[in-house]
Amino acid sequence: MAIRMDGKEVASFHRDRIGRSVAAFTEKTGHRPTLAVVLVGDDPASVSYVTSKKAACEEVGIAHRDWHLPSDTSQEELLDLVAELNGNAEVDGILVQFPTPPQIDDERIMLAIAPEKDVDGLNPVNAGLTLMGRDSLVSCTPKGILAILDYYRIETDGRRVCVIGRSNLVGKPIASLLMQRGRDATVTVCNTHTRNLSSITLESDIIIVAAGHPHTLTADMVKEGAVVIDVGTNRVEDSSRERGWRLVGDADYATVRLKASHITPVPGGVGPMTITMLMDNTLIAAERRAGVTA
Repeated sequence: MAIRMDGKEVASFHRDRIGRSVAAFTEKTGHRPTLAVVLVGDDPASVSYVTSKKAACEEVGIAHRDWHLPSDTSQEELLDLVAELNGNAEVDGILVQFPTPPQIDDERIMLAIAPEKDVDGLNPVNAGLTLMGRDSLVSCTPKGILAILDYYRIETDGRRVCVIGRSNLVGKPIASLLMQRGRDATVTVCNTHTRNLSSITLESDIIIVAAGHPHTLTADMVKEGAVVIDVGTNRVEDSSRERGWRLVGDADYATVRLKASHITPVPGGVGPMTITMLMDNTLIAAERRAGVTA
């Protein structure tokens, strides 16, 4: 039976650390690290995510400034706001909640955010620096995955890692990070066109599944003792729940945990770490802009 890697526990550990560093930074500089949060429209999932991020800011002592724009906001209006926030000396990090309404090109907005304030780590400058192994603001979910592996003392040096999913948000950056010196993993990146996927997963010591589909990873695809990081968050119908649905990951948790040595649950695994690493990135951005370390 696999050890359940509790993302909430790891997040609590890091939020304590971040909170102490934020307090020290504020005392040293007289400035609280500040995150600008921009939400366009009223999509329930986006509203929920933004609410969680604000709560995390308050928990660790980071200041947040909020802009809730109407759903008919034009791309030019949003770009103007981003430009204003880029130039605002009081703002250390900028978070635009994606996806935005259809009249807005998310990639254009991503490109417009100043790299030094890109706390989501999605600007191509930060993505490129991450690929090169240089200091950067690292995409939050991959950074959270590494924090979970470290907390549970999962060794990556020389181990075979299979990443299922090639998104710019998770798959590509986590593969890049695990290949860097100091991590030294041998990484295979798979996708929906990969033939005989199980032949790769069965040889893997660590499997990171971020495909966006339930049951992408099943027990017959996992060797005994493998570590499984499940990044998926999928809604499936469940008449036993009052709301009529429940969240599941990309791995068949009930059966995979019988073969794996460690596994992250959904919910309660990688999710809490993504928001926590957003807080960490905001602190790092503030420290770099001030030229000090708490």
